[in-house]
Amino acid sequence: MTPPFEKICVVGLGYVGLPTAAVIAGRGVPVLGVDINTVIVETINRGRIHIVEPGLEDLVNGAVTSGNLKAATAPEAADAFIIAVPTPFADGNKPDLTHLKAAAKALAPVLKEGDLIVIESTSPVGTTRAFSQWLAGHRPDLTFPHDAGEESRVRVAHSPERVLPGHVLRELAQNDRVVGGLSPRCAARAVEFYQIFVEGECLITDAATAELVKLAENAYRDVNIAFANELSRVAGHLGVDVWDVVELANRHPRVDILKPGPGVGGHCIAVDPWFIVDSAPEVTDLIRAARRVNDAKPAYVANLVLNAARGRDRPAVACLGLAYKADTDDLRESPAVEIVKLLADGLEGDILVVEPHVDALPASLEGLAGVRMTDLEEAISKAQIVVLLADHQAFLSMDTSMLEGKAVIDTRGAWRSRAL
Repeated sequence: MTPPFEKICVVGLGYVGLPTAAVIAGRGVPVLGVDINTVIVETINRGRIHIVEPGLEDLVNGAVTSGNLKAATAPEAADAFIIAVPTPFADGNKPDLTHLKAAAKALAPVLKEGDLIVIESTSPVGTTRAFSQWLAGHRPDLTFPHDAGEESRVRVAHSPERVLPGHVLRELAQNDRVVGGLSPRCAARAVEFYQIFVEGECLITDAATAELVKLAENAYRDVNIAFANELSRVAGHLGVDVWDVVELANRHPRVDILKPGPGVGGHCIAVDPWFIVDSAPEVTDLIRAARRVNDAKPAYVANLVLNAARGRDRPAVACLGLAYKADTDDLRESPAVEIVKLLADGLEGDILVVEPHVDALPASLEGLAGVRMTDLEEAISKAQIVVLLADHQAFLSMDTSMLEGKAVIDTRGAWRSRAL
């Protein structure tokens, strides 16, 4: 009989790590959450949160109050370690595994025989095996599955997150999990861990397959979004309403075109396809082309705004939304942020930014000429041009009569603009 998990350590307290830690703690299992950001650690230990996610603050507050959730800047001994650190890409769209290497170095001193390590960070194929090798380099006194296989005394697996911002708490429990071990025993032990809180099915495979599954899911989305974004440009070129085209085409029983937008953002879909391209550059023409289409969309939208501004004396432009996704504060890889940057570079006028889910402009926009944050009412009243970049509920529920007499560029189709 395998021993129970009496303490869990979650490394990385971002959009996935913190909800995961809180959900496990809510099941009555003590959890230590680890993050190198002291502000995040202090915030969580007060029972507060630093991100926007429905229901999360109440869950964190209850877990902290009960004593089942604590945060710290360094790992401590535990029975299972969940790695949820960022995996960005560096210059040249190459995977940057710096945070994963740092996590391996940090947790290695507290490892013991029988421990489980699960990497949830989206990673290039082969990263889980590399992580096991990094650990072995720090702890030669222990055995790891990359060389000891089934006989290893430490278990290592990969189980990628697949949750939707705004629905994370529900999907953490209800979604199926792909669980890939560096050996069958590694996978089986990881399944035992996920059965603490996962109601969906745990689908067992090997680590490399699990890594590629996650990348494939996001690349699939990226390719389909690229088709929608390219279609929006075709429709604009031909003077056709792209939203009518999508709606009518989707009445076909075997067609499901996604909605176009200002580009692709977030840490997953905008990043992960490059991990596949980097691993197999000779056979990823389609994935690479989709990335080019989606990366080019912010410049296309910015040009629409600049064209609308021609002939106007120092026009004011209201940019509604900076987050890449509706009703979140997530600005990672957001095309809206890129569009504001492009407008600041090419427009002589004021750029009035409205983002109800953040308190200040991100560092990349601070100090740019003409750019400032304001509220929705002021932005609409002062602007001659209004650009909808995020379909937050605050914008969908506004009185659209406020837009009369203004040039409107609706990148989300919320107001059925023909400007795309």
